[in-house]
Amino acid sequence: MNVATRTRLDVIPLSKHIGAEIRGIDLRASLDPDTIRDIYRAWLDHVVLVFRNQNFTQQDLLRVTEYFGETAPLTRPPKFFPKGYARLLPNIMMISNIRENGETIGALPDGEMNFHHDQIHAEVPHKGTLLYSLEVPSYGGDTLFADQYAAYDGLSSSLKRQVEGLVALHHYGNRDDLNQTSRTVASVLTEQQEKKVTWVRHPVARRHPITGRTALYAVSGSSFGIEGMPQDEAINLLDELKRHATQQKYQCRLKYGVGDVVVWDNASLLHSATLIDPDDPRTLWRITVKEERRS
Repeated sequence: MNVATRTRLDVIPLSKHIGAEIRGIDLRASLDPDTIRDIYRAWLDHVVLVFRNQNFTQQDLLRVTEYFGETAPLTRPPKFFPKGYARLLPNIMMISNIRENGETIGALPDGEMNFHHDQIHAEVPHKGTLLYSLEVPSYGGDTLFADQYAAYDGLSSSLKRQVEGLVALHHYGNRDDLNQTSRTVASVLTEQQEKKVTWVRHPVARRHPITGRTALYAVSGSSFGIEGMPQDEAINLLDELKRHATQQKYQCRLKYGVGDVVVWDNASLLHSATLIDPDDPRTLWRITVKEERRS
């Protein structure tokens, strides 16, 4: 059994605004509380962390998730791995484009190709998301992240005043692509799931519940209006904010290797998957963290 020891983190920034690679640490090891707190602080500071070349079991993923908070339950039934793989443990989702007998064996084979926050269509969105990469395509399959702290800070004074106190109206979907045959549409819901879709409210500029910093929030993806504002004006403003918030200067592009563990702060960034060849296999485990409180 590994003995808990204090590990000095080697933090390598990935871009000007967000992202860092943490080197020299084996997340399977028994880490002491100070090291875990250092990882948590690095996560809040850099918003996205990647740990390369890990060798995780599902139990490892569940345990490491607890460094960042309480594991969130799945919002859809888990699926199975192809032959030779174990059944998924509770709260772990498999993301995969692999097909067996004409059907995908995992979730989100093409989904989440637009900038969004995870579970933003829910009353209490997820605090964070962890991905563990098992199979990497030869090209694509990266994740784009856009720093919403920097995007808010970069607004003009007049636009900051305009968004202050505004509340966006959300439901499941992607307002930029409603074509259910498109590869960039939000994952298509069943008729039963569609009946459960409800409207939720989130501030356009939100104070982070832990850091206290203000970020643009939910201006892309599932926001379909603004409370108290005519629909055309609301969409025009949301589109303006989205264009601003997803500028290249705010972005960080993460390329995966097999064994990489990635964790991001869902409250302070937008993220988007990138398209891959449907026949080029990509498989990850995904797990999410509950948000402790709303603000």
